[in-house]
Amino acid sequence: MALWSPPSSLPLLGLLSIIIFLRPTSVVTSPSGIRHGIIRKPSSYEPAVVLFREAPAFRNGDACGSSDADRIHVVMTLDANYLRGTIAALLSILQHSTCPENIDFHFLWSHFESDIFSSINSTFPFLNFKVYRFDSNRVRGKISKSIRRALDQPLNYARIYLGDILPADVRRVIYLDSDLVMVDDIAKLWGVELGDKVLAAPEYCHANFTNYFTSAFWSDRALARTFDGRKPCYFNTGVMVVDVEKWREGGYTKKVEEWMAVQKKKRIYQLGSLPPFLLVLAGNMQPVHHRWNQHGLGGDNLEGRCRSLHPGPISLLHWSGKGKPWLRLDSRRPCTVDHLWAPYDLYRSSTSSLEE
Repeated sequence: MALWSPPSSLPLLGLLSIIIFLRPTSVVTSPSGIRHGIIRKPSSYEPAVVLFREAPAFRNGDACGSSDADRIHVVMTLDANYLRGTIAALLSILQHSTCPENIDFHFLWSHFESDIFSSINSTFPFLNFKVYRFDSNRVRGKISKSIRRALDQPLNYARIYLGDILPADVRRVIYLDSDLVMVDDIAKLWGVELGDKVLAAPEYCHANFTNYFTSAFWSDRALARTFDGRKPCYFNTGVMVVDVEKWREGGYTKKVEEWMAVQKKKRIYQLGSLPPFLLVLAGNMQPVHHRWNQHGLGGDNLEGRCRSLHPGPISLLHWSGKGKPWLRLDSRRPCTVDHLWAPYDLYRSSTSSLEE
């Protein structure tokens, strides 16, 4: 277990570096055209309204290293509609980490909202994190309407552009959705061997893979041959270990975009950003134990009905699907699995949150 002490035992400055295009002290333009400004957190910066309880200051165990090789890089998106989930996910990761101070969080946002940053700053005063602006214009005209509106948001496609957005010295990341909690040490997932693969994630070969594409895809002989020589299986893009260097070198962003262009001309799938990932990488990735993505807890994409846990060990619980635990708990109509999320909820109106 990670050790922690009251926040007053650590300095307020030095751990936080925010990269945003807001009151910058310097501005640079990346090769991709994304502009970044670098600012530091003022010592007097406080949110106008505190929505979340302050989390403990989790500390490293005695065996933790302090070199760059010991750092763990985690990427998540920032969205006001999912902030409560993001806060819970962060708490769960830190709480179960043996070396929480070795985790660097990289947040992607498309629209600056001061309340989001205020909430993260006040809830996790000692979090190591950077924030990068994702330019929604990168996907303008490339997104096709899917079966659920939330899947069509530009930020949902930001994971495709990690190689362009992240600094060159970030060579490997764990990408995580905001509607999950981790109940195991993230270092175990970080330690997954990728071999010559660009991506690792749990595979689900029992799922009917043909259902992820339309009849227009399978009836086109040229398109249907896409998976020749592969044994494609479904995987969920909400939990991925990505070799960002190989992603850049292999031109995977362009490969995914090419399939998005095909989708615009001939509707070959229904589910947002997932299918183009499957088209490029299914059957050509490193499988990870299923314990690292107990997904589908939010039900399907249309009704979000309650689902039970799958049998077997669990390291990560994921409310993919329409139903989100914080919304169901607030409506007083929670599913049984939502009570597994509740202990990580730091929202101030919650009675089931971690005690201050």
